[in-house]
Amino acid sequence: MKLKTLLSVADFARAAGGFLPDCVRGYVEGGTEDCQTLEANLRAFDSVRFRPRGLAGIEVRDQSVELFGRRYPSPIGIAPMGVTTICRHRCETFLAEGAREEGLPFVLSGLSTTPMETLRETSGEFWYQGYLSGDTERIGPLLDRLKHNGVSVLVVTIDTPVGANRENNQRAGFTIPFRSSWQLFWDGVRHPRWSMQVFGRTMWQDRSIPRFTNVTADPVGHRITENPPGGLRQGRDKLNWGHMAWIRERWDGPLVLKGVAHPDDARRAAAEGMDGIIVSNHGGRQLDGAQASLDALPEAVAAVPSGFPVMVDGGFRRGSHVLKAIALGARMVFLGRPMLYGATVGGTAGVRRIAEIMRAEIDCDMALLGCRNLAEVNASILTARP
Repeated sequence: MKLKTLLSVADFARAAGGFLPDCVRGYVEGGTEDCQTLEANLRAFDSVRFRPRGLAGIEVRDQSVELFGRRYPSPIGIAPMGVTTICRHRCETFLAEGAREEGLPFVLSGLSTTPMETLRETSGEFWYQGYLSGDTERIGPLLDRLKHNGVSVLVVTIDTPVGANRENNQRAGFTIPFRSSWQLFWDGVRHPRWSMQVFGRTMWQDRSIPRFTNVTADPVGHRITENPPGGLRQGRDKLNWGHMAWIRERWDGPLVLKGVAHPDDARRAAAEGMDGIIVSNHGGRQLDGAQASLDALPEAVAAVPSGFPVMVDGGFRRGSHVLKAIALGARMVFLGRPMLYGATVGGTAGVRRIAEIMRAEIDCDMALLGCRNLAEVNASILTARP
């Protein structure tokens, strides 16, 4: 497939959907229970409208943004996503390489299967997102491993104290830990390209079942088919602000909380010495009936001091979506599913093509809005939908 013929994130989503088995596609695209939060993320952009300015002299435009002492060419990054190896063999490597070549931040998920030591050697700098238990004896060695591997930003997810009710995955017979079944076998038979390029390569080239290699300090980890002692989410429900204070004392680099939805949490994050927050509802994959990320963004921005980095993810598919978030106060927008579609369809080149599409849309929309840089993308160019 010629990637240049794919003109939007939706084009990549359709291409990826035709390649992936139904159960895997459902895992990637699905939400929880009635998918109200998932749908809210997508609908939220309709409630905000632009008010463009004309005759603004926009022949020179700059969409770069500074964050944690580094300037990025565009206000987009790659959100953390777990178990991406089910979509493409070596998927996390492709995501990291695409981010490096495009100069974008890449957040490695704690539920990834490529050891961070490997990514450090092949793809350079990356952020790390952790699902941390409320156990400092486990957190401490993990921090040491992150420091040894040059992790630049630590992101702690706070919206997954327990596993959500993902009925669509259970109906499709797809669960984590992974369990084989005749239903999954037949799904693979009906999608031979995936069976050969993903399942086949994993078995033949790696000669082993993928492992969660980045959850703890142990790089060996456990197989995606195994439930570790105490369960995959052991102790997450114990994590509290006291643990964040403990981490703050021991982590010298930027420390970010992901999954912030309430303005009081945003306010406390700044007061407790965090360096930034990511407003997120986990892509609609945790609490159903929650507020859309874009709708939660303004209150979070208002709750923190001026200049405190507020980032966001959830439902972003267009450059115009990104600019609406920037106008509402976001510093950076992280893309999950769009980048995974890119990697699924085209590996590193697919990730780069998604970045190219988003940059082009942002640039075009900035010109049409009459904005020369992101500082001019502010509330003055927005109006609420009647």
